[in-house]
Parts: sequence; structure tokens; C-alpha cells
Amino acid sequence: MSPIAVEGPELNLGTSGTYVLLARPKIDPTQPGVIVAAREAGVSPEEFAGPGDVWTLIYEAEDEGEGDGFELPGARDTEADAFAEQLQQALAAAEAFTVEAGNFLRLDARPAGADWAVTAHITPPEGEEDGPAARTLELGALPAAELLAELDRFRRSLA
Repeated sequence: MSPIAVEGPELNLGTSGTYVLLARPKIDPTQPGVIVAAREAGVSPEEFAGPGDVWTLIYEAEDEGEGDGFELPGARDTEADAFAEQLQQALAAAEAFTVEAGNFLRLDARPAGADWAVTAHITPPEGEEDGPAARTLELGALPAAELLAELDRFRRSLA
């Protein structure tokens, strides 16, 4: 099966092994891999691809070897942009800070030289019986310049 390309805005905070990813995945239902996967799943390619307008929070902790995530129905691009803007402003102030994205993600950060020591507090939506549990992830020491570049790229993808 050919790989399925996923587009859409995404904000990736952390390292390759421990991260938080805020994304609005968009899949083109005309991709050959989507068509094959949809046929195997017994659904239309459009149904398999999904609407492309639902925000998702995905996370992984390297020391645990597995990740999880959940959808954020009702979340809008303007809210994601406002979170990114708050984060940019907090980084520019160069002091310890806390920023929140709704009631599902809180970031606590403090300067550590040219880096930021970032802790993510993840709270899945209520009502999912078998859903993920609330988590705290130490994202590590993240270079300030890379964080600012990622935020700038993310905000441009929303425009």
C-alpha cells in the first residue's frame, strides 16, 4: 500500500521521542493509498479521509514507548492561533510562564540558558470511557529559536 500523505496545520512541541502535537489533519480522498485503505475498510474514500476540520492532540512519551491522543471537536483555527500567539509572547518575555489551550493542554516553561524547559499537562475531554488518562510530559530543554520558528511556521499555515 502506498503511504498516505496528511496535510493541514500542525504545531509540534518537544523532541522526536517525547512530544505534543496539535494538528488539524487533512487527507485527500483521491490518493491511491486512501482509496486502497478505504476499500479494505469497506468505506468510501471520503469517509476514510474524514472531514479535515477536526483538531487533534497527539502525544508520546519516549520512556513509555507509546503515545495516545484525542480529537477536539468544536476547536477552531482562531483558538489554535490564539494559543500559538500567547506562546510566542510568553517566550519573548523570557520569564517562566504558563499558557493554556482550552482545558485540554497547559504548558509550563522556564528559561534554561538558550533553551526552555517545558512541561505539558494534557487533559483529555470528559466522557470517553476507554479514552486516554490525564498526563504530564516533560518535553525537555527546547531551543528558544526552534520554538519560535515552529510557532511562526504554524501560524503562517493557519493564515
